[in-house]
Amino acid sequence: MARTVNMDKIVLDLVTTDDQEKKKLVAKKIVDMAYKKGIYPSSIHQFYMARGKGEVKGGFTVPAINLRTLTYDLARAIFRVAKRLNSGAFIFEIAKSEMGYTAQPPEEYSSVILAAAIREDFRGPVFIQGDHIQINAKKFAENPEKELDSLKALIAEAIEYHFYNIDIDSSTVVDLSKADVKKQQKANFESCAKLTQFIRQIQPKGIEVSVGGEIGEVGTKNSTPEDLRAFMQGYRGSLRKGRTGISKISIQTGTSHGGVVLPNGSIAEVKLDFETLKNISRLAREEFGLAGAVQHGASTLPSEAFHKFPETDTAEVHLATEFQNMVYESKYFPVELKNKIYEWLKVNAASERKAGDSEEQFIYKARKKALGAFKKEIMGLAQDTRDAIAAEVEAKFEFLFKQLNAVNNKEMVDKIITLKRVIKRKSPEKEAGKQAVHHDGEGAD
Repeated sequence: MARTVNMDKIVLDLVTTDDQEKKKLVAKKIVDMAYKKGIYPSSIHQFYMARGKGEVKGGFTVPAINLRTLTYDLARAIFRVAKRLNSGAFIFEIAKSEMGYTAQPPEEYSSVILAAAIREDFRGPVFIQGDHIQINAKKFAENPEKELDSLKALIAEAIEYHFYNIDIDSSTVVDLSKADVKKQQKANFESCAKLTQFIRQIQPKGIEVSVGGEIGEVGTKNSTPEDLRAFMQGYRGSLRKGRTGISKISIQTGTSHGGVVLPNGSIAEVKLDFETLKNISRLAREEFGLAGAVQHGASTLPSEAFHKFPETDTAEVHLATEFQNMVYESKYFPVELKNKIYEWLKVNAASERKAGDSEEQFIYKARKKALGAFKKEIMGLAQDTRDAIAAEVEAKFEFLFKQLNAVNNKEMVDKIITLKRVIKRKSPEKEAGKQAVHHDGEGAD
């Protein structure tokens, strides 16, 4: 395990400082150290395209994991699991909304992930993803270009800080009131194409950012082959000629983010439509050369469901809420701190309470909103406490990697993914607010 520097202290300084300039300096220091160790923030695009062409055998699903709290400790746990299981295809991600309520801006999140890789002596590509870069339907209806510009700003910031995987979620503007499927998807595929083109314009030289689209908003009606075809045909027709498009497609199959909370605070059992996943994944590969379908909102599914994702050749599955739940419910999480957080929620998150919600339902749904406000206190827990919590979650990570058959693919990933070191230098374009980036070679330093 790498101990040449006190990485634990560096990370603590990074996540607890309120000085934004200091945060950026510490983040850059970590990234530079990562490159020197042979750790490269990378795009999974090449790997997904190889899968779409049949050059990579299926039967596995890539886990994409959102870390909302104890990010450094849990990322370390994931890298330990990956090393034990010889895994190379796994993604760290954070959604647009999560960046806000967990107080983890892009430069902090990506740097903490890379710091964890350094700490656990991992080598090779590390995939960091902007999850649910989502259009606000109300704002889009009022001023489409203004809403897209706000997403472009976030995407530019994310890419600047080594998020070389971006999931565009414009499914919020699908209009199911229209009878024609293509008209339902029109605002979706046009917006996704515009944002894809923006990504291609600003991505670093030598890196093809992995872009994902979405045809069905989580929690709405299940997706269909007709939805996929209407979206992809319209999307490709809207892309500028010669531009590389998306590598995967997110669909709806019956889940909801965070699960459906019952009055006693437990999660209702969800009947997930695996047949839809199987059919749309197959069509996405055969007709459009994509890696396949992506499943959101899956972490709270029953444990016995996860082996079905690789069986249906689901390309990627997004996992988030369960890990947050495990932290809160850990026997090692201080009761005093949890009670303090819950009392804070009653005052500061009262607007989250819906009519008819029980106390348990309110707390369960709202407690993610406290993670940013209490980030310093949670990170300030004794190291042995954090280690004990992380060990519990690590066991879950290992279970999921095995269930998803996300094992023994490190050599395959390393063979396909081209490593690029991205160097950012000040330039007239940068001073004018534009990103100027390039690379200085391939492979490890």
